[in-house]
Order: sequence, then C-alpha cells, then structure tokens
Amino acid sequence: MDLGTFRSGRPATSQPASGPTSEAAPDTSSDMPGSCTPLSRQYWTVAPGRGEIRRAPVPEPGPGDVLVETLLSGISRGTETLVHRGEVPESVAPRMRAPLQLGDLPHPVSHGYLAVGVVRAAADREGEQLIGRTVFCLGGHRDHLVVPAGDCHPLPEGCPADRALLAGIAEPALNAIWEAPATLGDRLCVVGAGLVGLTTALLASSLGPERLQVLDVDEDRRDLARRLGLAATTPEEAAGDVDVVFHASATEDGLAAALRLAGDDAVVVEQSWFGRTAPRVPLGEDFHARRLRLVASQVGEVAAPRRERHSRRQRLDLALGMLDARFDALLTGRSPLDELPTVMDALSTGAPDWRSTLCHVIDHTS
Repeated sequence: MDLGTFRSGRPATSQPASGPTSEAAPDTSSDMPGSCTPLSRQYWTVAPGRGEIRRAPVPEPGPGDVLVETLLSGISRGTETLVHRGEVPESVAPRMRAPLQLGDLPHPVSHGYLAVGVVRAAADREGEQLIGRTVFCLGGHRDHLVVPAGDCHPLPEGCPADRALLAGIAEPALNAIWEAPATLGDRLCVVGAGLVGLTTALLASSLGPERLQVLDVDEDRRDLARRLGLAATTPEEAAGDVDVVFHASATEDGLAAALRLAGDDAVVVEQSWFGRTAPRVPLGEDFHARRLRLVASQVGEVAAPRRERHSRRQRLDLALGMLDARFDALLTGRSPLDELPTVMDALSTGAPDWRSTLCHVIDHTS
C-alpha cells in the first residue's frame, strides 16, 4: 500500500530550502560552536542505506501554519525502509512525497508521516486555538514541524500519544475497507499480519463480519493476532469462498493465496506496495471465469465509494477516533531520535532481533 503518497491536499511540489515560512534545510554553519541560533534535530536519508541526524534552525510558521514540537514519531516500516534503501522508483517519486517532506526522493530527503507533538506557535488567528494542544500530523522524524493548521488533528480524550501515531496507518486501512467495500455479514480475510494487515483486521472486526481470518506464515504474528481477539491461521489452512480479501503481505505467495481464497465475484484489495519489485500475479486458470476483481488501494485519494461525502481530513479524524487499547500491541519498541540511523539500518536489513517489529516509536524528548 502506498502509505507515503501525498495526502494533505497540497500540491506535490518541493518545499523551499529556506525562508521564514518553511523548515530550513540543515545548515552546517548554524551548528558551529558559539552559534546562538536554536537548533532542531532532523533525520535525513542521505544515500541508499545511510541515514543521519542533522541540525537546523528551529523553523518559523508562515501564514496558515503552526509550529509543532514533536513528542513522538513512528516508523512505518514498509515504506520507510524502501526509502532508506533507495528503492523508490523514479517514476513515482513525486507521488511518494510525504506531506511534510523536506528534500526530494530518493535522497537527500527527510521523509516520514507519523508524528505526535504539541503546538507551540501560530502565525495567525487560524492556528492560535491549537496552541498547547497535542496533535497528530503527517510529519516525519524532526523535532519541530511547520504544519498547516488544518492538517493538525487534536487527540481524542483519553488517547495516549503513542497510540495516536497509528492514525497514519488506520487511515489507509479504513480507505481499503471503503474501497472494497466491505460491509456487515461479509466473509473477510486479511493476508499478512504485519502493521497494515493487523490494523485493517482490527478495524474490519467492528463491521460484524460473518467470518474474519488473519493469515500469516509466521507463527509469532499469528499468536499476536489471536491475542488481539482475531482468528488467525496459515494460508494453507484458511477457509475459502471469501467476499473480500485484503492483501498486505507484500509477497508473491501472499497475493497468490489472496486470489485463491477469494470467492466467485469477490474482490481482492491490494494494500502492499512492492516498490521496484515486479511480482508475478497468477491471472491464469480461473481468474476470469470466477470474475475476480483486483483493486489497488491508495491513500492519496478518499476511496471512490466515499469520495463525494468524505474529505481527507474527515477520513483521518475518523481513523484517529477508531483507535482503542487493542492497537497498543502494535507498538513494538521505542528508541531515542539520536539512535534512528542505527534503528533504520536494522529494520531495513531484516536484523533478527527486529523481525517482529511492527511500529517502532521514536522518542524526541530524550
């Protein structure tokens, strides 16, 4: 699934490198001894497989913007490790811009889109009402973010800051459910019990399905799904004749299983994003005879069945409000911002100790 696709509704153009209304690109001169300029840490991907922490002056909000001091950011493992490895295809690099991205893909770039922080300043009256509020925004791993006031989403009462990070994952999951569309009494299946798959399954469980199964080849992930109250099994043992299959494994075998388990006239919603990989898709045998539909899910637009009645902001607010205590189990670890280059390396290379990671939290307060 194209989680990094531009979602804020602003034109997908590069932010200026400097100026009073933008976040400045890191300026090495501002980090010199004796400088009195307040500095803010930023995580940048500077080459394939190499990230670093840079420092830049704290940005100032322009008209319509607010300054958010980041408390926590989250790593959306699938898309962000593709960015880290430099595997974003050039043809889709403009579409893969994160809403508050600095620089341009493939690198150097400051990417990311899961952030929670406190609004500290506003340029005008539009944002003044947000000062002091804790908000979610589609920002990356930077201590300070300049955000359009309309793109700040105050946390619901009782929602912890770390849980709110998952709003940026629940939003595309909700979009995929709308895209199908899945509804009351359906037989549902989610292939892939990673962050996107489990988030989709948790949201879909509230639909009152006749049957909902989560499939994964990894026993630990199946166990986690069961602890969340979801039925989990292997692709080989799964029940077929499914009305809607959500594919989120980012593997050829997973996609083949999704098509095999779909019932006649069913829909398979593709949530994976393969980057530069060109997976083989089994569209032979009975694919046409069974009139299956393979639907792309892309968060850059509200799903077509809901587009006339819901804005992007409404969709994200809905997703944020749907996060309950079950989602806390998807937060699997925490590190300070200064360790992010090492963390991203470990996630991108599949280091053994990190294979069970779903959403890793980055702490900007330590």
